Amino acid sequence: MGEDHYSSSLDNPMKKDAFAMSDEEKIKKIAEHFEAIMDIMGMDLKDDSLAGTPSRVAKMYIQEIFSGLNPSNEPAVSLFENNYKYDGMLVEKDIELYSLCEHHFVPIVGKVHVAYFAKDHVIGLSKINRIVQYYAKRPQVQERMTMQIVAKLQEVLKTEDVACVIDAKHFCVSMRGVKDSRSTTVTSQFKGKFAEENFKSEFLKHISLELKIDGLS
Repeated sequence: MGEDHYSSSLDNPMKKDAFAMSDEEKIKKIAEHFEAIMDIMGMDLKDDSLAGTPSRVAKMYIQEIFSGLNPSNEPAVSLFENNYKYDGMLVEKDIELYSLCEHHFVPIVGKVHVAYFAKDHVIGLSKINRIVQYYAKRPQVQERMTMQIVAKLQEVLKTEDVACVIDAKHFCVSMRGVKDSRSTTVTSQFKGKFAEENFKSEFLKHISLELKIDGLS
């Protein structure tokens, strides 16, 4: 697989016993291993600035930036009856994205744009952001994350009519390897009505992406 973005399923690859250990046990073991990595690199762990780093990194991994790996952290979703019978497109754009590439564990930073057509229910707007954050807070592949967000919104809203576009910068491209700091990666998925050109174009106009995206739709 090397440098390529490759994913074998919609789910993040996890061991069957991924949650056999408690979060506290995981933090302790990660801290021990990260301390060993720092030691191998020749860093002086007796220095005041470095002494607490293994523990900080371990807590950050489990409690923050990779907390989306644990299903118990999946956000509760508030739905409301579509009493006003709104049948237009709802677009939530420019959702901030902070994730990490699963190939090098360096940041993916960008914007997520989501849209859907409501049927019987609408979703609380903040819950869309929380769904995005839930899937972002794990080692990720952008293509997979795009599809996960769409699939979850389809499940919650009980509608096929969902679209998602992600435009992000990959630090594995900009800070290492080819070191291209200007390029971004765009992924998309258009389901239900959004597969129709007029609705797809309307959505892209709303998010100021006047381009035709193929391949992942």
